[in-house]
Amino acid sequence: MTDFTRRALLASGAALPLAGLGATAARAEAPMKGASFARHRRFMIGGFEVTTILGGTAPRENPQGIFGMNVSEEEFNAVSEANFLSTEVAQFFFTPTVVNTGSELVLFDTGLNAEATVGALESAGYAADQIDVVVLTHMHGDHIGGLMNEGSPTFTNARYATGQVEYDHWAAAGNERFDQNVRPMADKMTFLGDGDDVVSGITGMAAFGHTPGHMVYRIESEGKGLAIFADLANHPVWSLARPDWEVRFDADKAQAAQARRNVLGMIAADRIPAIGYHMPFPAVGYVDTGSDGAEFRWVPEAGQLMG
Repeated sequence: MTDFTRRALLASGAALPLAGLGATAARAEAPMKGASFARHRRFMIGGFEVTTILGGTAPRENPQGIFGMNVSEEEFNAVSEANFLSTEVAQFFFTPTVVNTGSELVLFDTGLNAEATVGALESAGYAADQIDVVVLTHMHGDHIGGLMNEGSPTFTNARYATGQVEYDHWAAAGNERFDQNVRPMADKMTFLGDGDDVVSGITGMAAFGHTPGHMVYRIESEGKGLAIFADLANHPVWSLARPDWEVRFDADKAQAAQARRNVLGMIAADRIPAIGYHMPFPAVGYVDTGSDGAEFRWVPEAGQLMG
């Protein structure tokens, strides 16, 4: 190598790898940031804009105390291991959904509490007073918890819609959370039966069992479809894939299993995307027929809805 070539390399920095490594090492002590998660996912279904929002996530110990209560510990553990799942803890997700029809902003379920849900809405670019319609799929606490904020309605400009059977059950049950959060909204509430519309393009479907009047919703716009199945299935493996596995939170376990089979079968046959309130966030995917003992299979969305 000539002196000229060596001088050119030195001037360009190409001959200084050790100096570069030293600088990199000096910059490597950045602080740990901690675990994080995106808080919303937005996509189009025809002319409707759909946004899932993360209202919360929490671990729950002893998964078989919640799922698969009617199967042996050996079977539960084998299925869990095959799907890379811990048998010690389950991670729960709570995912309200916003549908913008172009004329109305519709919120499905209100999360654990107003603070978390409003925060998630704001992270997605919405304010609570923009919500036109609040749909309650059912009335467990993690779906009605955000209706009220320190004794006042959270969604000040909204009207409400829910299943007639569901409302009637809880109205007669003497439930404190219902009495505090739902009953005050009764005069602004529309009561739905199987096949009734919330607004044009959003139709309620009876899927009783998880609660006495639990409902799922079918979205249709410009020839495209979407199912919002709420708590029909509360886990992709321990519930959706195996509809006969009993879930502690299901009020009528046999009816809930049949509802899972009916609705999931429809979603799989129609090959439409779906949103499950407790599916791993962003809670959007497809349902396919299963194998190896599973009746169905949850297929997380993988860019199909980016367009």
